[in-house]
Amino acid sequence: MKKQYKNKWVKALLAVFFVFGIGATVFIFSKESNETDNKNKEINDQKFSESSPESLSQKNILDSLTTLKLAYDVAILEKTSLSQQLELEKKNIENLMEIIKASKNPSAKQIQIYRKQFSDMKTALESKVVEIKKLKSQNKNLLSEIESQNVVMYKQKTENDTLVSKQKKLESTLKDASKLVTSNFNVIALKEKKSGQELETEKAKNTKKLKVSFSVNGNAVAKTGKKVFYIQVLDQKNKVLGENKLIEFGNDKALVYSFIVAVDFQGKAANVYGILNADESAFKKGTYFVNFFDKEEIMGSTSITLE
Repeated sequence: MKKQYKNKWVKALLAVFFVFGIGATVFIFSKESNETDNKNKEINDQKFSESSPESLSQKNILDSLTTLKLAYDVAILEKTSLSQQLELEKKNIENLMEIIKASKNPSAKQIQIYRKQFSDMKTALESKVVEIKKLKSQNKNLLSEIESQNVVMYKQKTENDTLVSKQKKLESTLKDASKLVTSNFNVIALKEKKSGQELETEKAKNTKKLKVSFSVNGNAVAKTGKKVFYIQVLDQKNKVLGENKLIEFGNDKALVYSFIVAVDFQGKAANVYGILNADESAFKKGTYFVNFFDKEEIMGSTSITLE
């Protein structure tokens, strides 16, 4: 009896589970079917939206703007005076593309505005491309002209350098040719007799003056007129006798001289002489050195020894 009762109870419990399982299965399949239907509806709605004339026009305009942007990049690479303007217009294209991308389901009026803006940008680029070609042509002509001028200038510079070199060489030749040639440098000691007659001497105690002399050779191309020469007489202690004056010639060059001699040079040979008188003390025994200068340049030298 108990066994039969237990079997009935088990059968009833299985029947409940069976019914519950069928209901759950129906619910799950029903829910999945609804979700699938909703997704399919969204996909169909999206396809419908993307295939609308306005959406297609929006995509075409974006594609055209992308192509136009690349064309601006090419134009900017030319690196002309218009590059800055092209950069600004390229930025305007990028801004318009961002606006169009952000526009959801644009109206026909908006599409018309976008097309108008694209057309204006395209026309602006075409105008700039024509101007760039013109500028490149002008630059090419200018470069060709500059190269031609450079060739002419180089040739002219070469000719000028040659002329300058020849002129310097000629000036140097003329300068050398116009220099006065001096020779026969000499110095003698003189004594005076009571009669005033001057005689040459070698005695220091009898010497009253030193007479220096030299010759200037004739020169037809040398500048004529008064020529001044400086005589420097040094004693045994290397002291400058006479006026002992300093004269500066520039270029940090100077000379201490004993006296000056001058000659009126007229292109012909001339003899020049000068006198150095004894000062309060007589000439002392020893050797005296005499240097002859044409300004700061030494022409020659000689010496005399007094006993």
